[in-house]
Amino acid sequence: MGASVCRSLASFLVMDILEKAQELEQAGARVIHLEIGQPDFETPACVNEAAERAIRDKRTGYTHSMGILPLREAVAGYYARVYGLEVSPEQVMITNGTSPGMLLLFSVLCEPGDAVIMADPSYACYESFVRYAGAEAIRVPASEEAGFQLDPAAVKRALSPKTRAILINSPSNPAGAVMPEADMRELARLGPMLVSDEIYHGLVYEGTAVSALQAAGGVENCAVLDGFSKRYAMTGWRLGWLVAPRELMPTLQVLQQNFFISPNSISQWAGIAALNCADDDVRRMAAEYDRRRLYLVDALRRLGFGVRSSPVGAFYVLADARELFKDQCSPDRPLSSLALAFDILDKAHVGLAPGIDFGPGAEGYLRFSYANSLENIEEAIQRLACYLEQRAG
Repeated sequence: MGASVCRSLASFLVMDILEKAQELEQAGARVIHLEIGQPDFETPACVNEAAERAIRDKRTGYTHSMGILPLREAVAGYYARVYGLEVSPEQVMITNGTSPGMLLLFSVLCEPGDAVIMADPSYACYESFVRYAGAEAIRVPASEEAGFQLDPAAVKRALSPKTRAILINSPSNPAGAVMPEADMRELARLGPMLVSDEIYHGLVYEGTAVSALQAAGGVENCAVLDGFSKRYAMTGWRLGWLVAPRELMPTLQVLQQNFFISPNSISQWAGIAALNCADDDVRRMAAEYDRRRLYLVDALRRLGFGVRSSPVGAFYVLADARELFKDQCSPDRPLSSLALAFDILDKAHVGLAPGIDFGPGAEGYLRFSYANSLENIEEAIQRLACYLEQRAG
């Protein structure tokens, strides 16, 4: 990949909002952060204790490049326990978060000129991973009524001989939608590898999230990324995993050795504890996220934001702001979600993610994260109500 591609990668706009918010905080403002997916819960105690034991036991050196075997076995055990799937530890690679796993996977899958299909809108950085590997990101418009999840018929029409993978995310960021199992099975039958980002599994409030490994009938033509950041409140531990076809593992391992050497040793021992003893903590956190979800969706609708498809997973609401500001826009001058997000940050001191960060299909929308306390969310709603009154006046 050339330097020109690096220079052409777009800014991660959520981080631009966060960094501006931090400047305001340094100047004395109290900002309510609803822009980032950062759980406000403490990491479960059993995880912290496992990390402390690892330090005391001097388990602080390089590990196997694929990750320590006990953690890979624990991940395999997780798939057996939760999904009834048989996954070999040899097909599990531990990574420093899911982002490095995605970077390595697309580097192995893609040649320059290849294509990867994804939803519009979808997680902001997906396109950057694909372009970094030299491929083209093909964004297929996804309707709000379907929770912005891919429609298999639309994906089929977008296929070409260059399509190497179909990338899905369920529960999804930014909309919190869960893909129906039937749709996932149809996507798995289309031919290209199904790549599934399942980092929000475990945070589902209505229905059940199906793993792509179930829909695809195994790991032969499917790769899954998952990790500890979201459901275990371990964002800073930088720990994830990749399950991939056996034929890809040798090359993935070589890339891991060259670019990352090995995952964080202490985090890996903590990850075993998360998988084996933190289920009650996850259920407790999920119950609180659900309480916040119900409040936030209702509050946003009362303010006039459009939320036509309620989120059922993750911790995000993607809300349409266009109706609220229709008098200040026109067909040739649509609402800029980025300008709106910065204006709300400056005047109301509430951090929100601009919809355009997730693709053209979300322009005019704002993403609200409810990975913050209900008290803070309630205050943010009050501030937004004042902001809207002042802007209307």
